[in-house]
Amino acid sequence: MKKKILFVVTSHDKKGNTNEKTGYYLGEVSHPWEVLVEAGYEIDFVSPKGGNPPVDGFDLNDPVNKMFWEDKHYHQKITNSLKPSEVKPQDYVAIFYAGGHGAMWDLPNNTELTNIASKIYEQNGIVSAVCHGPAGLLNIKLSNGKYLIAGKKVNGFSNEEEELVKLTQIVPFLLENQMKDRGGVYEKSAPWQNHVTVDGRLITGQNPQSAKAVGEAIKKALAN
Repeated sequence: MKKKILFVVTSHDKKGNTNEKTGYYLGEVSHPWEVLVEAGYEIDFVSPKGGNPPVDGFDLNDPVNKMFWEDKHYHQKITNSLKPSEVKPQDYVAIFYAGGHGAMWDLPNNTELTNIASKIYEQNGIVSAVCHGPAGLLNIKLSNGKYLIAGKKVNGFSNEEEELVKLTQIVPFLLENQMKDRGGVYEKSAPWQNHVTVDGRLITGQNPQSAKAVGEAIKKALAN
């Protein structure tokens, strides 16, 4: 049996009260997927509602996106994502939260998902996320009652990056601010630079440009 990693994607498809579509960001799934599948892991997908999650950043000129989207096995898996109630945390060595703006709306307060992540972490697994995916980490509490990210080095989509995409007034909160409020030791690079933060078994990446490097960091952490 291959060891398994759980990828979390959003079910949310609208940017606030705008009519702009959102969802999970394809490159933030495909780039870590490529690294981890090549390393011999099997990936499962879960979303708050299960089924076929909305996709954003749908660029098939990116060869890795194209390879992922045209992989019959994985296309079937992501378009039929698991519901949280169908997930057995003990089956996974790591959990990874992909970004896309949708993550800001439905991942932070999904208690089923935060419980799954907490269990994976406490069985010595890895918790990881990229871009807006760290929104899903904000409310993960460990059995000692403390927030997972409290006192740990973290990163995620920065306030400056949110300003550059002109969504500061649309998102329900600013991710950088919330990570700091939860006690995370937030760090960042200039916008759109690859930046991955590793603090023990917690791995976070700042933006879409960091997605592959988060996959590499997960692979390295699992090899130790």
